[in-house]
Amino acid sequence: MDGRCFALRWPAAINSHLRYFANTGGRLPRETLQALRRAVPSAYPFLMYGLTEAFRSTYLPPQEVDCRPDSIGKAIPNCEILVLRPDGTPCDPDEAGELVQRGALVAQGYWNDSERTAERFRPLPGRTPELVVPELAVFSGDTVRKDAEGFFYFVGRVDEMIKSSGYRISPSEVEEVLYATGIVGECAAFGVPHPVLGEVVMAVVSARPGDDPPDPGAVQDACRRRLPAYMVPAQIALHPGPLPRNPNGKIDRKAVSARYRELSIEGPAA
Repeated sequence: MDGRCFALRWPAAINSHLRYFANTGGRLPRETLQALRRAVPSAYPFLMYGLTEAFRSTYLPPQEVDCRPDSIGKAIPNCEILVLRPDGTPCDPDEAGELVQRGALVAQGYWNDSERTAERFRPLPGRTPELVVPELAVFSGDTVRKDAEGFFYFVGRVDEMIKSSGYRISPSEVEEVLYATGIVGECAAFGVPHPVLGEVVMAVVSARPGDDPPDPGAVQDACRRRLPAYMVPAQIALHPGPLPRNPNGKIDRKAVSARYRELSIEGPAA
């Protein structure tokens, strides 16, 4: 779901009969959540997070939304969600690691793709080796953390983290702030090579429905007021119309990056 849905004229009566709404894929950006709650204040939000390989993973019940709106909740029934280090050991509270799901909802693998299946579907380290058919868990490639109360928080994709000046930056965190500025319709953030810093953040943005294209300088200034210096996009590119999407309907960050990353950035980051 993105900003385009709020350009539609929602019927005024929707607030009298819509009881629930939910997202069913990646984490719902806070700006989108707030816009939905303004549009239908009487509806209960169920924030959910799921994997293509396991359908659903976590959910946050409505009573928790106000105190932890950035959380993706806890594991749904009949599954176990783990946060693991690269060596397979469990992470400590608030330590970022890979989200791994086990249980009845995990698929058996990718159809006719043994190479990708072996990459994502693996036995959990330390589990009983005597099983005739070892249980396979899905290693999501998503970086998350779990707080001391057991609530999970999405950090970013392992293979999309931006490494700049020794910092690891989640593109999702930058995109969240870009949406919060209220001056972009859609956005995608990613890392581009930099001769000194390793990488810097680049953002591709589109206009809000019905608005003129945003001024890149104004977008950058808005980010400076909300982000530490190392996370501020060093370059803002304007994209005409909606951003490309993958078959799941999500903004295709890799496709956007492939199109725009050749724009070189020289010298220190802004």
